[in-house]
Amino acid sequence: MVRIRLRRMGAKKKPFYRVVVADQRSPRDGRFIETIGTYDPLPDPPAFQIKRERAIYWLSVGAQPTDAVARLLRKMGIIDENGKLIAQPTQEDSPPEEGSTEASQVTTETA
Repeated sequence: MVRIRLRRMGAKKKPFYRVVVADQRSPRDGRFIETIGTYDPLPDPPAFQIKRERAIYWLSVGAQPTDAVARLLRKMGIIDENGKLIAQPTQEDSPPEEGSTEASQVTTETA
């Protein structure tokens, strides 16, 4: 199962987190699929930034947020109090397919 969770960065006693999409079997600070944001708990109020389109995409394909990330997504208005996706994914949210024209547009010029 794919999870959206926090990956700890920063120095000792100065935590800083990246919001990542990772397989649940991977260690907390180990292998991940994609970084979709950051979270800094030190300022008052804590600062966070998440790529809305990518979060909606991963939630729409079945990724489960951890409790901490779900709290951040609620503040952004992406999920409701029950953890259900509020915002709907759009065509631009999904990655281009390998055979699509978007992924294969390469200009070749002969001089």
